[in-house]
Amino acid sequence: MGGGPAATAAVAAAKLGAQVDFIGRVGDDDTGNSLLAELESFGVNTRYTRRYQDAKSSQSAIMVDAQGERIIVNFPSPDLLPDADWLNEIDFSQWDVVLADVRWHEGAKRAFTLARLQGVMTVLDGDITPQDISELVALSDHAAFSAPGLARLTGIKDTDAALKQAQTLTNGHVYVTRGSEGCDWISNTLLQHQPGFTVDVVDTTGAGDVFHGALAFSLASGTPQAEAVRFASGVAALKCTRPGGRAGIPDCDQTRSFLSLFV
Repeated sequence: MGGGPAATAAVAAAKLGAQVDFIGRVGDDDTGNSLLAELESFGVNTRYTRRYQDAKSSQSAIMVDAQGERIIVNFPSPDLLPDADWLNEIDFSQWDVVLADVRWHEGAKRAFTLARLQGVMTVLDGDITPQDISELVALSDHAAFSAPGLARLTGIKDTDAALKQAQTLTNGHVYVTRGSEGCDWISNTLLQHQPGFTVDVVDTTGAGDVFHGALAFSLASGTPQAEAVRFASGVAALKCTRPGGRAGIPDCDQTRSFLSLFV
C-alpha cells in the first residue's frame, strides 16, 4: 500500500474535504504505478508528480507489534534525482497551504521558497533525517516535529527545551507530536499542551503524517491554533484504530463526532 509522510498527509487532507495536489517523484515501475493509482483513488491529484524513466520507486517495509507500534525500514531509491528546478514551472499561488516532509530536502526547500513568494502558508513535517533541516524550519510558518526529529535537529533530549530551541530558528510556530502523550507547541512564548485521545490502537503507522495533513487542513481553513491541534490530534487518533497508514483516516463528520465525546 502507499505511504510516505507528505503523500499520506495529502490523503488525510483529501478525506477531510480539501482539494489536494501531490508533488513528488516516483519511478515508472509497478510500485510507482500503484502509488499514483492509490493517491488518485483517494482524490489526490498527481498531475505534478514526476515519473523517472527506467527508475525504481522508493519503498519501505513496516513491522507492527501487538500494541500497534511500528518499525519502518526505508529504501530510498537512488534513481530519483534530487534536482528540484522543475518545481519553478508550477504556480504555487493556487494553493492555500503547502506541506512538505524532509525526505526530499531540495524539493521541500524549493517548494517552500516558491510558496512564500506567493504568500502561501507553509507547514513542515519535521521528522528524523540525516540532513540538517534548519533551513526548512526557517522557511516554515508551522513546523511540526516528531520527538526524534526534534531531538535530531537540536541535539537536546528534553522535549520542552528542544522545542524552545527550535523556536529560535523560525519566525513561525513550532510543535512536537509525542504519540499517545499528545502534542506540545509554543504560543506567545508559552508552552501549550494537547493531551492524546484514548483509543483502541491497532496500528500507529502514518499517525504523524495524518496529524500533519489534518493540521495543515485546519490552519488553512482559518481554525484557531489550539483548535487546529485538537482537531488534528483527533484525526490521528482515529487513524490508529485500523491497520495500515490510510484505511482508518476519518472525514470531518467522523472526527467532529469523535471529538464531541471529549469535553
